[in-house]
Amino acid sequence: MHPNPTFRKTDSARTLDFARTRGFGLLVLNGPDVPLTASVPFLLSGDGTTALLHLVRSNPITRHLVDGGQAAKIVVSGPDAYVSPDWYGIEDQVPTWNYVAVHLFGRLERLDPSALRGVIDDTSAHFENALAPKPVWSSAKMTPDTLDRMMRQIVPFRFIVTEAEATWKLGQNKPDDVRLRAADEMRNSAIGLDPVSLARLMRTAGEAD
Repeated sequence: MHPNPTFRKTDSARTLDFARTRGFGLLVLNGPDVPLTASVPFLLSGDGTTALLHLVRSNPITRHLVDGGQAAKIVVSGPDAYVSPDWYGIEDQVPTWNYVAVHLFGRLERLDPSALRGVIDDTSAHFENALAPKPVWSSAKMTPDTLDRMMRQIVPFRFIVTEAEATWKLGQNKPDDVRLRAADEMRNSAIGLDPVSLARLMRTAGEAD
């Protein structure tokens, strides 16, 4: 998280909504020798207190998670992009990188295998509903033998959220006209992950605080 409080004023509801909509992040927890990580889709509850996810049985996190659960974090990245100092139209500026990131802190717990079907169907339904009017996919469309074979290879988990922190680094530390000029230039950039979306967020940065 960026230490400048200017970039950390976004309310918790918007932060959790961003994480819920994004639904994909980097799961991190301490391993026996080095931090263990896994890129995972997740389903964040409406109140933002829990997230459901699953991992392949052979994943190091699955194998090393201690009984009763373990402290963990989910890092959710949004759009990011390079910012050229020339875009500001004022003197004595330096290059920087704007971005959106949410860190969910909490505890990862293994669920009973009987919960796996629900985790799969609830998670897929969340994303499938966003593809309307396409008919929603569910595990019921699979043949029972194939589904059973695939489910034996994955393990369900619950992530209990204890804290959420976010950085929305969108140039809020600049005068509005300077930030908007940079946003206009960023729309034509190809450096970063989705500069167009980030430019759109920069244009409304004053409204987001």
